Amino acid sequence: MKLPLLYTFRRCPYAIRARMALHYAHVAHTQIEVDLKNKPAELLHISPKGTVPVLHLPDGTVLEQSLDIMRYALTQSDHDHWQHPEADALIHANDTQFKPLLDRYKYHTRYPEYTQRQHQKNGEIFLSKLENLLTNNHFLLTNHITIADIALFPFIRQWNSADGTFLPQLPKLQAWLEHHLQSRLFTTAMQHGGSANTES
Repeated sequence: MKLPLLYTFRRCPYAIRARMALHYAHVAHTQIEVDLKNKPAELLHISPKGTVPVLHLPDGTVLEQSLDIMRYALTQSDHDHWQHPEADALIHANDTQFKPLLDRYKYHTRYPEYTQRQHQKNGEIFLSKLENLLTNNHFLLTNHITIADIALFPFIRQWNSADGTFLPQLPKLQAWLEHHLQSRLFTTAMQHGGSANTES
């Protein structure tokens, strides 16, 4: 049986969240790790924009956005009830507000209008909002994982990798991040390999 084909890049936060959702939903698929400096012709043919992740389904459907891939995965299986009515708004805030701040902080020399510390402080406003959410629940929206946790996690991980100092001031967010870093879902999604099937 032909499997869905996922074009991915191991460290890309968008690709990480897509892979985590596919593994969660036990969607058997084949992975192709993309060399971003030498993108395969097959990828550019089905998705000329050439970004990852891209999921090519056996029926010819092409999903070019990580959130579309995540939502597709949940249509296949959502055994732990990841869907949540408030998730979309939080994910949108992460992708449109926090992600640009993350880029400015990581690559601060490209954005000299502020110092690195000023970029850091701007990002910490969003992070503090997440800390406040975690005062009410074990996870961002409720007491169990939702799609919002998985969608935001790779970006908080990336901030922490670039910074490494904000978490002591945000203990609940620190514990939340550590939970996901140690999860089997994350470690499975980060494994190298040409195929993936978590049902075995």
